[in-house]
Amino acid sequence: MAVALRESYSDLVLEKLRKELVLKDNIIFNTDYDGEPTSGAVKVYVNDAEATVSDYNTASGLAGESISNSYITIPINKDKACNIIIDGYEADAVAPDVLAERLDSAGYALALQVDTDGGAELVTEGTAQNIASLTKDNIYSEIVKLRTKLSKLNVPKQGRYLLVTPDALALLLNAPEFISASNLGDEVKKNGAIGQIAGFTVYEWNDSTANLSMIAGHPKYATRVLAWKVPVKVVNLDGDAAMIGASAIKGRICYASKVLRASCILPVFSPTAIAVVGTALTGADEGKYTCTATATDSGTLKYKVITDGVLTPYGADATGFSSFTSGTTKITASSGNIIEIGEFNSDSKLIASGYYTVE
Repeated sequence: MAVALRESYSDLVLEKLRKELVLKDNIIFNTDYDGEPTSGAVKVYVNDAEATVSDYNTASGLAGESISNSYITIPINKDKACNIIIDGYEADAVAPDVLAERLDSAGYALALQVDTDGGAELVTEGTAQNIASLTKDNIYSEIVKLRTKLSKLNVPKQGRYLLVTPDALALLLNAPEFISASNLGDEVKKNGAIGQIAGFTVYEWNDSTANLSMIAGHPKYATRVLAWKVPVKVVNLDGDAAMIGASAIKGRICYASKVLRASCILPVFSPTAIAVVGTALTGADEGKYTCTATATDSGTLKYKVITDGVLTPYGADATGFSSFTSGTTKITASSGNIIEIGEFNSDSKLIASGYYTVE
């Protein structure tokens, strides 16, 4: 009977957890893995290449090929627990409504934590994209650019998602191209979608990562593993010297999230813009430039000369940047180069940027 109750309690909490998740199974993360999560690690198949189709020669046949797909090991690096005290009730006398409320609360709290950790994996392990300024007038065209990037990578069109922060959603709702949830099928709405745009199903994602606007991706390229390490149970606390006539709901869950192909998960940032004024030097310093810029958030300014037109994404480290003093540092650059001024926080992560294009 006790085992059946533990399974029932665990199922109820898990059902609540999955219902409350914004980053839902098989919508944002797939759940394909081999192994037992409680062992500490599982194996996940990574599809990095597809088979080659070639003409067949009836005389010589066709040589075999090796595909660079492989299994990777994902350590189960999150171990969370709930221990909810129920005062005034022994384990076998907890009122059903009290038990249901506590189980519901446990599921909700665990969902928030799993979502937070899953979102952090998408943001930090995806391939960051920069948008200098996101407005109601350009948000659709920027989303189309994300669609184009994923299409060029052969990401399946069916199942693409767009997680948007509340601020970005406020802009998106004003875009005439946005299709509201009222025009979507019941199955899509049941999973929490608020609309569609440019082939993406849209979900609101309240993430506190600075300057994050949205995340575009597909569940094929990120995996989540989750299992009970200790099933949920209600226990008496008589053995606890501090507790009298009380019981507790206890349970322990383990999980991990993993981006499998970074190029197919696109977190989009709109960093604070730094105003940069460039000045061409003359005489012995011809071919060199000074730039005037001011940090926006008490960070450290550094510079980099860019020749391929690709600005540094928000959150990147300071690799390739050099020391910079506003109005003083002489920077060698050629026509068409971009002098990027980046602001870095105490962790040497880019938090704001601006640039001067050399004529």
